[in-house]
Amino acid sequence: MTTSTDVVILQADLRRPDHQAAVVAITAAYALDRMANGAPLPPDVLERLIPGLQAHPTTLVFLAAVGGQFVGLATCFVGFSTFAARPVVNLHDLCVLDSHRGQGIGRALLRAVEQVALERGCAKVTLEVLEHNRPARSLYESLGFTPAVYRPENGLALFYAKSLSGD
Repeated sequence: MTTSTDVVILQADLRRPDHQAAVVAITAAYALDRMANGAPLPPDVLERLIPGLQAHPTTLVFLAAVGGQFVGLATCFVGFSTFAARPVVNLHDLCVLDSHRGQGIGRALLRAVEQVALERGCAKVTLEVLEHNRPARSLYESLGFTPAVYRPENGLALFYAKSLSGD
C-alpha cells in the first residue's frame, strides 16, 4: 500500500465486491474518454469484466482512493521478455476520474506499478499511449518512459493490433 498526502494506492482484491464495483465503474468512465474508447462499453462487456480479470492468470490491478472513495485505476498484465528472460508488466489501462485529475494520482498509480514490478524482478514496465494524448505522454515521460528502441539503427518499436472480433 502506498500513501501520498490523502491518496491511498492499493492492489485490488477482485474477490471484494467494493473493489469489483470500483474496477467496473472506473473502467466504464475511462471508456468514455475520447483518448480511450470514446463510447460506453456494452453492458455484456461490463458484466464479463470482473470474471475475465479473475480468470486471467497474470492480472494485476491497482486502485487509488481519496477520502475512502475510489478515483483511479491501473490495470496491468504480467508477460515475459525472452530477451531478458524475466517477467514484464504491461500497463493496459491507467485512469483517474475527471474530478480528480491533476492531483498526482496517476503518478502515484504508476509508482505503485513500478514498485511491484521491481519486487517481482521484472525487466521493464510497458504501456501503449495514443500519439496525440499529450497529458498522458507528459506524465509517462516525466517518470522515465520513452518510445521503445531496442537498437537505434532499427528505429522505434511500433505497437500493432489485429481485431479478431470484427470490431
